[in-house]
Amino acid sequence: MTGQPIPVIIDCDTGVDDALALLFAVRHPGIDLRAVTCVAGNTDVDGVVRNTLTVLEQAGAGDIPVARGAERPLIEPVRTAQHVHGRDGMGDLGLPAPTRVAVDVDAVTLLRREILASPRPVTLIPTAPLTNIALLLRTHPEVVRNIERIVFMGGAVATGNATPVAEFNVWHDPEAAAVLLTAGVPITMYGLDVFERVIVPAADVQRLRASSEPSLRMAGELLAHRDPATSGDPTPTGGLGDAGAVCAVVDPGGLATELLPVEVSLAPGPTRGQTVVDRRRRRPGESEIHGGEREVTLVDVALGVDVERYVKLWLTAVEGV
Repeated sequence: MTGQPIPVIIDCDTGVDDALALLFAVRHPGIDLRAVTCVAGNTDVDGVVRNTLTVLEQAGAGDIPVARGAERPLIEPVRTAQHVHGRDGMGDLGLPAPTRVAVDVDAVTLLRREILASPRPVTLIPTAPLTNIALLLRTHPEVVRNIERIVFMGGAVATGNATPVAEFNVWHDPEAAAVLLTAGVPITMYGLDVFERVIVPAADVQRLRASSEPSLRMAGELLAHRDPATSGDPTPTGGLGDAGAVCAVVDPGGLATELLPVEVSLAPGPTRGQTVVDRRRRRPGESEIHGGEREVTLVDVALGVDVERYVKLWLTAVEGV
């Protein structure tokens, strides 16, 4: 990659695959990771802060500022994914406690400060429920002038995971996701349709697990914890998950996207938290014709991904080869 590194801020709920995303962001020379902000999601927000600091220390990241953010969604109660990520949010691997602490400002304050201070427009990468981002946009709308793009891991065109139609990050705080879509900057949705496809082969996972370098060994164990268990092979493969969204910032050519109208279902009931993506080729339909037309945000929706390209990109950066 040529040119200056891309200034990036990651908003996360670390989280096994958030950890894989942080490792990549720290190690890739094309990324200038300016800050990390934390929000409740995969585990409680204090656990997220702890996990984030641990990963950054293991990665040798230096003094990247980390801030504690929202401890619950805008309206809903906290509903963690510890059944997926383990009680500690990091696969219960017994990782060491961090020696660093978070900065003494909240996540929204840190986001505003780092965005406005950046000499180049920042790319925001939320890999978590979007509570912090919604609070930022509503409290400090002036930040939009220095945001290049928001690439968020969330949503689904087809099938959800929190519900049959809703992906966890959007379902956890649907109102916040709806606010994100009004940001007024270019948005890429890296949803479940591509998220679940980027799998690291078993041989690579085993190589990382056997490494003498603690951060690589940690990466291997995290990947093994993310084993999608689809091959029947007793040796685990590993899903990159959130890390794919960071890969998409470095190498957008690995994604096939389409600019499509997207809105979030906010009504109570079985569709709450669904990202409604309009893929109709001929619009409007009867609903719009009969008075139901409304303004909907156009989003670059990821519909396809070059799996081998992103796996190679991630491994090359993390292993430093």
